[in-house]
Amino acid sequence: MKIRCWGARGSIPVSGGDYLTYGGDTTCIEIRTQEDEVIIVDAGSGIRRLGNLLIQEKRDRIFMIFTHAHWDHILGFPFFKPIYQRGTTIQMFGCPLAQESIQGMISRTMEAPYFPVHFQDLQADISYHEACEYSFSIQNMAVTPIPLSHPNQGYGYKFTEDGRSFVFLTDNELGYQHPGGLPFQDYVNFSRGADFLVHDAEYTEEEYPETRSWGHSVFTDALRLAMEAGAKTFGIFHHNQERTDSALEGLVQHCRRIIGERGSGMECFALSQETEILL
Repeated sequence: MKIRCWGARGSIPVSGGDYLTYGGDTTCIEIRTQEDEVIIVDAGSGIRRLGNLLIQEKRDRIFMIFTHAHWDHILGFPFFKPIYQRGTTIQMFGCPLAQESIQGMISRTMEAPYFPVHFQDLQADISYHEACEYSFSIQNMAVTPIPLSHPNQGYGYKFTEDGRSFVFLTDNELGYQHPGGLPFQDYVNFSRGADFLVHDAEYTEEEYPETRSWGHSVFTDALRLAMEAGAKTFGIFHHNQERTDSALEGLVQHCRRIIGERGSGMECFALSQETEILL
């Protein structure tokens, strides 16, 4: 599978000279399967650029998976051009949780008076599938959900194909168990042996006392999860809106130092909105 990140920022898009390396777009992950199917995880602001690419490639079949309904994960949906293309089919997966349905969750991004185009006027053929408790498949890709520890709840996912696994756990607070969330060890077990683990790592230990229970992890807790799970590669994700390029480099170097001290061969880096990895 091929994984590309189109947005790695958390909470709100940012721009400016301090964010050139890692970018300012919010969560959007693209997965290309061995059959060259397109799977999109979340519709943050990064989905706009991905949509432009899919239009250029004349893609007319898309699978979309949502982790949860917070704005930074859905705000880009109205600007995703394939939804305005007749002949495009989009299958949406996710768990509605606090929403009445996946359709209700995503259609609110286009409600008046907040957006000028009505959801019901979209040209794409969109279908909806709940993905809360059980694994499902997209062609030969197995997708396994797990509840996140996050306000209003959410779901992370493991993508497995041809013996390779990608675990995506954004917006998961390891230091505080929210209603519906799981203990730390459950996330370790879920991530065991992952070829690529991407985990929320928004805060530093100094920041966390003021942000505890907001739904995001200290980066060293995420690192500990990755090491205990035996992940081969660990990706720092959901970068704080104030975290500059140089500050993110500092987090990466801190993690690499710990990894080296413990004799681990795990790779570690912070995702940017240009990151590509082939498993």
